[in-house]
Amino acid sequence: MHQFRYIGNQLFCEGVVVSTLTKKFGTPLYVYSQRTLEDHFQKLDHALAPLDHLICFAMKANSNLSVMRTLANLGSGFDVVSAGELQRVIAAGGDPKKCVFAGVAKSEAEIEFALRKGIYSFNCESEPEIIRINKVAARLKKTAPIAVRINPNVEAKTHAKITTGTYENKFGIQFEQVEGVYAHARKLKHIWLRGIQMHIGSQLTDVKPYELAVKKVLPLVQKLKARYRLEFFSPGGGLGIIYNPALASGSPEWWKSVSAKNILTPASYAAKLLPLLQPLGLKILLEPGRFIVGNAGSLITRVEYVKRTGKKNFVIVDAAMNDLIRPAFYDSYHEIVPLKKKSGTPIASDVVGGICESGDYFCKDRPLAKVGEGDELALLSAGAYGFVMASNYNTRPLAAEVLVNGRKFAVARERQPVQEIWAGEKIVAWLK
Repeated sequence: MHQFRYIGNQLFCEGVVVSTLTKKFGTPLYVYSQRTLEDHFQKLDHALAPLDHLICFAMKANSNLSVMRTLANLGSGFDVVSAGELQRVIAAGGDPKKCVFAGVAKSEAEIEFALRKGIYSFNCESEPEIIRINKVAARLKKTAPIAVRINPNVEAKTHAKITTGTYENKFGIQFEQVEGVYAHARKLKHIWLRGIQMHIGSQLTDVKPYELAVKKVLPLVQKLKARYRLEFFSPGGGLGIIYNPALASGSPEWWKSVSAKNILTPASYAAKLLPLLQPLGLKILLEPGRFIVGNAGSLITRVEYVKRTGKKNFVIVDAAMNDLIRPAFYDSYHEIVPLKKKSGTPIASDVVGGICESGDYFCKDRPLAKVGEGDELALLSAGAYGFVMASNYNTRPLAAEVLVNGRKFAVARERQPVQEIWAGEKIVAWLK
C-alpha cells in the first residue's frame, strides 16, 4: 500500500529513517515516497493495458512539481482545473497535449491559454461554457476539442462534500439533456466533439458505483460515438484509498458499508470495467489523483505539549489545520503513529494543533501510544489534499516538502519564510 513502515523501532520511508528528515528539515514536514507514486501509477496502467488508454493524474490532489515530474516521466497526462495548474504541468515537464481541462468556471483567459497550449480536451460542464469556448476558439481561429461531462445521477455513497454525480451537485450536464447538448454543439463551427466524460465522486473504495454508472451511460456513449465519431470516453476519477487499515471506529460511517469483495484495487476495477469498455472501441481516459498519491505522503509533526484535563488527554502538535485540513473539513481519518515505536498501554487522546479554532484537530479520543514533548508523529496517507489545500491562516508559514527515493532524499519545496506571507501586501499611502 505504501513505503512507510517500521524497521526495528524506527519509522522508515523507503530506505530513510524519517527522524533523519526532521532533524535536517524541521517540522511540520510533508514526506513523499517516490516508489509508492510509481508503484500505484504502474499498477493502474498495467491493469488498463488491454485498452488504448491515457491516465491523467488529477493534480488538484497534489501539485508539487517533483511529484508531477515523477508521474510525467512514467507517461502520465494531467487533469487540470485552472490555467495555473496547466502552467504547473508545463513547469514540471508535462505535456499539455496529454491534459484535460475540467471545472465549472473556466474563464475566457483560461480557455485561451489552454487552446494556445494545445490541450487534449476541455471537459465541459454546461452549455454556456461550450458557447464560450467556441467564441474564444473563433477569435483565435482554432478548433476546440471538447467532451461533455455527463452527470449520471448515480449515488456514489461517498462523503457529502466530495460526491459529484447526482443532480444535487454543481457538476456536469443532466443525463437526459446530453443528446441535445451534443446536437447543439455540433452546429458550432469552432467546436470538435472529441469525447464524452463522466464523474460520480471522490474517494470511492467500492467498484460497484463505477460499474452501475458505466452501465447506465454506455448506450448513450455508443449512440454519440456513432453519430459524432467520438474519439474517447472517460469514466472519470475518484478512485479511493484505505485511510484506516482496520476500518475501525473513528473512520467515517460510510467506510463501514464497503464490501471486501468489491473493494477497489486496479485489478478489481479492471475486472469489472474492462468487459464494458473494450467493446466501445474508444480511447479510455482515467483521471485518478488520490489513488496514486494519497498513501505516498505523510505529514510529520512534533509534540509541543501534552495537556491533561479532567476528561481529555490533548496531544498538542506543531502542525495544524492550515497544514492538513481534511480532518477538520471532512471529519477524515488519518492513521497517526510515532516516529519511534512506543510500548505500553495506549491512551485515548485528541491530537490537536495550535490554531484558535475548536475544529483544529487531527483525531479525537483515539487510543494512541503515550507520547511527550519533543516526540514526533506521522500522519499517514496525507499525500492527497494535504499540502495542496494548506493555507497561511494565523500567519503560519507553509510546511516544507521532501521526496524520498530509496536511500536518497531531497527538498521538493523549501519551508516558506514567514515574511513571504505578507510580501505582496503594503500599507496604503493615506495610512502612513
